[in-house]
Amino acid sequence: MKILITGAGGQLGRSLPAALFRHVVTTLPHKELDITRLNQVREAIRIYRPNLVINAAAFSSVDAAEGQKDQAFRLNLLGPENIAKVTAEYGAAILHVSTGYVFDGAARLPYREIDQPNPISVYGKSKLAGEHAVAAANPLHYIVRTAWLYHEAGNGFPNKLTSLGTGREIRVNREQRSSPTYAPHLARGIADLIETHIYGTHHMAGTGSASRFEFARALYSFLGLKAEVIPVSVKEFSEFAERPKYSVLTSRRETQIRLPDWEQGLTDFASTLRRARAAGV
Repeated sequence: MKILITGAGGQLGRSLPAALFRHVVTTLPHKELDITRLNQVREAIRIYRPNLVINAAAFSSVDAAEGQKDQAFRLNLLGPENIAKVTAEYGAAILHVSTGYVFDGAARLPYREIDQPNPISVYGKSKLAGEHAVAAANPLHYIVRTAWLYHEAGNGFPNKLTSLGTGREIRVNREQRSSPTYAPHLARGIADLIETHIYGTHHMAGTGSASRFEFARALYSFLGLKAEVIPVSVKEFSEFAERPKYSVLTSRRETQIRLPDWEQGLTDFASTLRRARAAGV
């Protein structure tokens, strides 16, 4: 299969090529393809003629989206819609990556694909709008919702934690709970999913759940870092955007694709960090 990946410089975009080794893969970071420009999307698909486009490009800063609503909707709605329209014209499929933040967090059980979204932030609303646009424009679509995605590259939650150093007190939110997902694990799940040709919406996240506090405590333990991790209320943080307190995901789709549990993801993340440090990277 010929696969084109947009947003190739991001956490998932970096992880996908290795997982898709059986396919012919073209990667285009934002500087080479601005998905909000329909003419650029059409030209890229005309040149590369992919059977599938995986859209890993997104406006992913939850807080920044509150003050940059137009830009968030351009990247999270208009961009995916452009890809969906052009892939439909060429008879190709689209896989669009979305988020558990399309839910409001009021649930007490993990969210399934059939549960009703109700986003409470600009980011969540823009991602849900993108889902709707993709589904309307191309029947050959996969929408993959994930949660708390992280990777060694970038400035995600675990990267911020490790940058704080050791021998200090780390105060971490105890109230938000989700399904932490290691990007290479999600990439492998996506590689399995596209072999099924079972289109529609799929939840794909690290198995199980953890609070921010539990995640942080486990990270410091796996890395052997000395720090006192203190569980605190969300009120102690100055987050600009409201986040769902509960965004744990589960799947009831017939694919039966399950990612490794979140602790295994953290173990693999920590091992990769240790190797990088040993190599002086």
